[in-house]
Amino acid sequence: MKRPLNRRARAWSWPLVIGLVCTLTWSSPAGADASRGGGLGEAVDRILADPLLKGGAAGVVVADADSGDVLYRHRADDRLMPASNTKLFTSAAAMGLLGPDHTFRTDVLGEGTRHGSTLRGDLYLRGTGDPTLLAEDYDRLAKDVADAGITRVTGRLIADDTRFDAQRAGRSWAADDESSYYAAQISPLTVAPDTDYDAGSVIVEVAPGAAAGERPKVTVTPKTGYVRIDNRATTGSGGLTVERGHGTNTITVSGAVAPGAPTAKEWVSVWEPTGYAAAVFADALKKHGVRVAGAPRLGEGTPQDARPLAAHQSMPLKKLLIPFMKLSNNIHAEVLTKAIGYETAGRGTWSAGLAAMADWLKKQGVDTGAVRQVDGSGLSRMDNIAAGQFTELLLAARQQPWYAEWYASLPVACAPDRFVGGTLRSRMCGTPAAGNARGKTGSLTGASGLSGYVTDADGRELVYSIVLNNYLAPSVKSLEDAIVVTLAKSGEGRTEGVRPRAVRGAQATDLECAWVKPRHC
Repeated sequence: MKRPLNRRARAWSWPLVIGLVCTLTWSSPAGADASRGGGLGEAVDRILADPLLKGGAAGVVVADADSGDVLYRHRADDRLMPASNTKLFTSAAAMGLLGPDHTFRTDVLGEGTRHGSTLRGDLYLRGTGDPTLLAEDYDRLAKDVADAGITRVTGRLIADDTRFDAQRAGRSWAADDESSYYAAQISPLTVAPDTDYDAGSVIVEVAPGAAAGERPKVTVTPKTGYVRIDNRATTGSGGLTVERGHGTNTITVSGAVAPGAPTAKEWVSVWEPTGYAAAVFADALKKHGVRVAGAPRLGEGTPQDARPLAAHQSMPLKKLLIPFMKLSNNIHAEVLTKAIGYETAGRGTWSAGLAAMADWLKKQGVDTGAVRQVDGSGLSRMDNIAAGQFTELLLAARQQPWYAEWYASLPVACAPDRFVGGTLRSRMCGTPAAGNARGKTGSLTGASGLSGYVTDADGRELVYSIVLNNYLAPSVKSLEDAIVVTLAKSGEGRTEGVRPRAVRGAQATDLECAWVKPRHC
């Protein structure tokens, strides 16, 4: 998930973050408790006894992927905060309910009468939830309107976002995360600033002035007047803060950026993404010579007799899974949840989507009666899911016709490409888990998780789920890595346990790689 709650990490102020695991092996004793997987049980128990987790809670399950036999379990039924492991439920349910080929369509329609190049009526921009629309896509839609011969609209541009309800933020999302891109508002009409597809956000770049004391240069991507920059910063020593005011689109840049420093970047959410989309599209229409008389209006449905003028189709869900799961994109998870609600119940709401997801998961053998899920991403601290339930899903998913595409979307340990390794790209390097283990990460303050698949030394595929909560250490990622590397090193009748050990000079943190922009880890 995109950054822990109650923590504001600035891309230019956080140190390089790398999770490292040092592998020290020991032989498992003879006669180990077979009910806990023999030597494997002792090895994992020893990792969970590490001081990093003192006073915390842990749920861990390991199972044979083919037979489903449980090889190790530790408090498997304890409900804990899963953080972004929640996206395993959401992504699998989306594949099962919407289908791998599901796409989002964005339409431009005209209502009224046509007189030559003049449309006497309104122009409608209708969205269905596409979180991948870029400014260039809106530009192409505007060009298509112009190519259709329209140069003047006597009415207004109306942004139709009625596919989803008007609830923009998830349940119990922290108020102090409002301007953070990972907690952007959810709308069926939005704009992404780049191909990470962090929909509902803009990128603010701050370049130092030529000399100390000068104002830095601030630019916004995409270029839009929808947000206003209040530049109070200076070129000098000190930290830089970029933050949007509550309920506004005024972004205040304050503090200082050092002379000669590289351009700093911050991804900032906008207030009301429907208006953001309408503003970007209105600018594109003007660029292509289409004049609209009235100001944009938001939240009105498109008349049935409106005539299509232009359309954009998103990538299919099976491709969207890559940026969604590799980079742990919260907005994608919430859009899919509401899309599921619309497709299954005719209501684009969290409640309808979550109800359909729970029903589908129950049919796959997941005990949803023991689950509390209030959003699609896991950003909410009200989400409670046990490690045993993630294991049930991971086993059931292997039987689905879309499993190969879903499996491919999981981050890969130590794979350096961001769209392969994702949030695991700096973890478990130099171990048998590198390039082997796949898993969904999760992080909130005091909550961490890793659930997925790994192949052991004998070529046997294992399913694992690790959910850790209520610890005070800056990070427990090394414990997760130690468990997964232990699984990768072990084989039938032998276990080589792995001890996590702090690395001198390394700074541990519970920030996920996808949250650190630019991405250092």
